[in-house]
Amino acid sequence: MDAISERLGSDIVLLDMQPVSLLTDYFVICNAESPPQFRAIQEEVEKQAKAAGGRLFHVEGRPDSGWVLMDYGSVVVHIFNPELRAYYDLEGLWHEARLVVRIQ
Repeated sequence: MDAISERLGSDIVLLDMQPVSLLTDYFVICNAESPPQFRAIQEEVEKQAKAAGGRLFHVEGRPDSGWVLMDYGSVVVHIFNPELRAYYDLEGLWHEARLVVRIQ
């Protein structure tokens, strides 16, 4: 989450998915306002995750599409523009997941 806040991502949420999903342990969800900010967040997440021993399994989406998903196995990072985040409403879809932290 530090990687996201360092690149000025906003409305950062960490959801504990363990009680509701077998696919991953945590979702990190955040907003980015522009393709350059998407790229900056994505690069910083990759850099810090690699330094911590994390392995990136898969990336979906593109900064210019308004959504990027980064799959680290036990952690999945979702970067959205605000409109698509509201449309897909992952927090509402996974409302049974425990909110660990929200950074506005």
